[in-house]
Parts: sequence; C-alpha cells; structure tokens
Amino acid sequence: MGKGTLLYAQSGGVTAVINATAGAVIQAARARKVKVLAARNGILGALREDLVDTSKESAAAIRALAHTPGGAFGSCRYKLKSLEQDAAKYARVLEVIKAHDVRWFLYNGGNDSADTALKLSQLAAASGYPLTCVGVPKTVDNDLVVTDCCPGFGSAAKYTAVSVAEAALDVEAMADTSTKVFVYEVMGRHAGWLAAAAGLAGQGKDAAPHIILFPEVAYDEAAFLAKVKTTVARVGHCVVVVSEGIRHADGRFVADAGGGKDAFGHSQLGGVGPLLAATVKDKLGLKVHWTVPDYLQRSARHLASKTDLAHAQAVGKAAVEYALKGLNGVMPAIVRLADKPYRWKVAPAPLSDIANHEKKMPKGFIDASGFGITPACRRYLEPLVRGEAPPPYGPDGLPKYVRLKLSAVPKKLPAFAG
Repeated sequence: MGKGTLLYAQSGGVTAVINATAGAVIQAARARKVKVLAARNGILGALREDLVDTSKESAAAIRALAHTPGGAFGSCRYKLKSLEQDAAKYARVLEVIKAHDVRWFLYNGGNDSADTALKLSQLAAASGYPLTCVGVPKTVDNDLVVTDCCPGFGSAAKYTAVSVAEAALDVEAMADTSTKVFVYEVMGRHAGWLAAAAGLAGQGKDAAPHIILFPEVAYDEAAFLAKVKTTVARVGHCVVVVSEGIRHADGRFVADAGGGKDAFGHSQLGGVGPLLAATVKDKLGLKVHWTVPDYLQRSARHLASKTDLAHAQAVGKAAVEYALKGLNGVMPAIVRLADKPYRWKVAPAPLSDIANHEKKMPKGFIDASGFGITPACRRYLEPLVRGEAPPPYGPDGLPKYVRLKLSAVPKKLPAFAG
C-alpha cells in the first residue's frame, strides 16, 4: 500500500475475544504493509494524542492476543455527543488523525462506538480529508442490529450456560437441608440475550434454570414469587437467572433505586440479584443464595467459544479489507447462512443502520410463560457457544496471557485543553 497509517481503538466493556479482533486487525494490516497505531483507552487516546506503535510488538505477541482477555490497548466509556455539541472534540480528533497521517480508522465497540465512527466519517468527508472509518462489532449484550450476533457474546453466553449448569448441580445437592433458591444475575441492560443463554443449561420443565427474567418481559413480583414457590414444591429447589435490566410495567428498572448513570448516560445497573434474593427470603421464607458474576462473564477467556473466537478474528480481518478498499461508514456484520450445520459469512453493513439502534429478544424466542426460552431461541444460541478454544497454560497451572510493550508514538501537537 501507499503512505498512510491505520488507527485502531477499543471502546466500551471489553470481552473475552476483543483482543482476538485486535490481533486480526494488526495481522491483516501487516500483510498489506500498513502501519497500525492504536489509541490508548479508546477515543480518549485520539483526543489526547496518546497513541501506541504496534509495529514495535513481535509477531508472537500479536498472535497471543487471540487468547488474551481484557483490552490490550485500554478501553473507555466515553461518548462524543453530536457534531455540533462536541465540535471542538471532533475537530481535535481529526487534527490528531491528520498529524499522524491516519487514513483508516477502526473503532471496535458497540452502539455508541458505531455512532462515533459514523460521525467521524461524516466530519472527515465534510472537511475534504481522505479518511475511511469502519466500525468493528463487539458486545456481550448481543444487541447490535443487522449482524446476526456480536463477537464477545458467544463466549459470555457459554460462560453463563456452563456456570448455571454447574451451580444448579451444587444447589440440587444441598437443597434438602440448605439453599432452596439460587439467583444468578447476568448483564443485559435492555436485551435479554445473556439471560436467554442460561436456558441452554437444561431442557425440560424441571431442569435449571427454572426461571429466566428478561428485560423484554415486565417484572411481576407476584407471578415471580408464585413460580418460585411452585417450583420449590415440585422440584425441591429453584434456580433463577435474572437480567440486570429487568423493568417494572411502568418502565422503571427494578435495580435503578439509586438513579445513577454511567459515562455513556445509561442507567447504572447491577444489584437486582441480591434484591430478588431478599424478596424471596422475606416473602417466602426460603433460604436463598445469589451471585453477580459481573466482569467474570465477559473476561472468562478460559471458557471461550470457538465459534465466537472465529467471529472475532473474521470481523477484524474484514474491517481492514473494507477500510483499504475505501468502504467508508460500514461495519463487518455476521450473516447466518444455516443453523445445521452452522454456516456464516461476513458482509459490510452501513453504520447508519446500526448506530443508536438496539436488537432485543424477538417474541418468538421467549416462551408463553415469559420465564423461559423457545426451541427457536435454542436453535439460534447453540451454534454460538459451540467449540472450545482454551488458552495455553504454563507450568504453574495458569493461563499464559500476553502484555504488550505499548510503545508510545511521539506527540506532534499541543496537549488537548478540552
């Protein structure tokens, strides 16, 4: 290729395989003789001109990103507002991009990141600067529209299903004299995809999880408690999986007692699990245990889905190909071709169709009771958790993860005052 560099950045909550995407981006660019810079901590790195020269990293280190969780270059929860509201910040990002001869920008994240990449592509076009912007999908919530699934979801889904299955065996063994109800809280602000994944843990009315609470179904305390009571009476115990984003019928988050917001302006959730556990204990008098796996569900690289890893690497490679072809304002989307055998491909989708939209669970994926998944949902989910891709282990019995050198690129501009 000719002159110009490619700038890559990670955004939002990291996943077990976002580094696999990063590694695929760097490897694909190296194969085309394109230098890759990475912004530290997402778009903040671009604002601060805090850039990393990935050419200083060895080929072995870049390969090792495929099995290393976290975000190798740092991520952020920082959303740029409209081009008018944050004009100075967008102008600064473009100034940094020009100073380092960046011709291709890849932003690896979810809905808000797609929006940022889209706006930046529009600003560059309006200013006449030759910049191609490509969004790269990532999110454990699986809520990006257009794409069949999101890299990061399959591994979090696998962790959820396995953890629920294992915990259910524990609860069953102890239920006669100890815990009767176990509550497991999963991520998912508006979409119940991860909660649904727990449904893979068992089949049949007496198999755990016995109750799944989705954001798409209004929370009815009386119906929930009645279901817990009848399940314990019939089975001897009850395993409940609840999405952090369940809501009352009036739209209020059940867990939104504090009313806090995160850096993206979304309600700060988490804590609905212990709240439900307290409700069961107080109103039914049953012994309850609860857990909130929180970061564990998105960082568990040791239990990653092989399918998810393949998706993550494929979108990284495709993003570079699209960028170098000049496909501006697009995202590599995963297209499902068949369920059995599972077949898929990657195709470009306009960021304008993806930014600021959310994909919720279809009604046909939630059963008539509102507390479980349907066969159609199971058919959708099963291929995404399939296959194992364990990291290499060292003599100490622990996974061997990589830490990059993160060699800083010399700054060319004054510090950003915004």
